[in-house]
Amino acid sequence: MRVSIELSSARLPRGAPLTLHFDVYRRAAAHPPDSSSPVYLLLHGLGLSHRAFSRLARCLPSGATVIGLDLPGFGSAPKPPRSVAVEEYASATGMILDRLGVAKCITVGHSMGVQFALELGIQRPERVAGVVMIGPVVDPSRPTLAWQSFELLRDTLREPPMTNIAVLRDYLMCGPAWYSLEVRQMLSYSTRMKIRELNRPLLVVRGEHDPIAQSAWCRWLSEQLPGGILATIPGKRHVVHHSAPHDVARTIAAFARSLSPRSSNVVGNERAFP
Repeated sequence: MRVSIELSSARLPRGAPLTLHFDVYRRAAAHPPDSSSPVYLLLHGLGLSHRAFSRLARCLPSGATVIGLDLPGFGSAPKPPRSVAVEEYASATGMILDRLGVAKCITVGHSMGVQFALELGIQRPERVAGVVMIGPVVDPSRPTLAWQSFELLRDTLREPPMTNIAVLRDYLMCGPAWYSLEVRQMLSYSTRMKIRELNRPLLVVRGEHDPIAQSAWCRWLSEQLPGGILATIPGKRHVVHHSAPHDVARTIAAFARSLSPRSSNVVGNERAFP
């Protein structure tokens, strides 16, 4: 289902109104959900799409509703007329939750998607039951495009072939022009500073050999909130939710069970995850 969101000038750092188009996908709960059934909102990283989460979506508990988005400019969603800041993506995503009737959800972000999940938790804490950060960026010890590109290359050389194929397919759909515009937004958003504004439960997940989200950085993030959790998946790398979906799903499900109240129901006719 394609959903269009118009951000008014009051919501935008740049002033001019902006219309953003999202493609929304849903895996419905296997049985009628109740108030204790979690809703997971999956937010993909730079250059990727909802397909990057397809394996994880299938592994999450059947009693949960899973919502994935092709964020504007990525996957099948049309590209906006200009680059979009992290704060703008988060604001529009909050309006998507309003449109879908989601009272609360657990936001699951990967890589740059962590920034969207974090910012959504800051802007709309009443909609967010907990935040899951998978492979969070940007590590302040590696703040430049050159550093990030080098670590991405190192990661790609060791990811499983099927994971690299999935990532490459999404990169080709995104295209270098849009990727180049949005990587600047990723680098300009300070996850290190913004984490101080979050007051929702936090789970940080990383692959043991992830060169982009290294151990010290992820540990520091998890320690910024009382009860923050760091989970490391042995032997895996940056795209750990694709290469080890069962392990990541079990970790997220355990986190969800620790939360009260749980996420609420969702309404709507979104397209199913493939």
